[in-house]
Amino acid sequence: MTNPDYTERQGQFLAFIHQYRILNGCAPAEADMQRFFQITPPSVHSMVLTLGQRGFIRRTPGQARSIELIVPPESLPPLKRV
Repeated sequence: MTNPDYTERQGQFLAFIHQYRILNGCAPAEADMQRFFQITPPSVHSMVLTLGQRGFIRRTPGQARSIELIVPPESLPPLKRV
């Protein structure tokens, strides 16, 4: 498999979204990502928008917990605890 087009930080967000969905049966809310990565709400929102613009995730506007991965899970890096 070729090298993914996402940065290391973006890869960690994608890996978190994937793991969260496996463990909880739904996508994470931005607040869940904020708690895990210990960053501000605007930082999380900016990352979610970037991942969407780059085509790594898909979201349903106005619907909570609607983040869906578009990248294959096997291309994701292992999730590191912050």
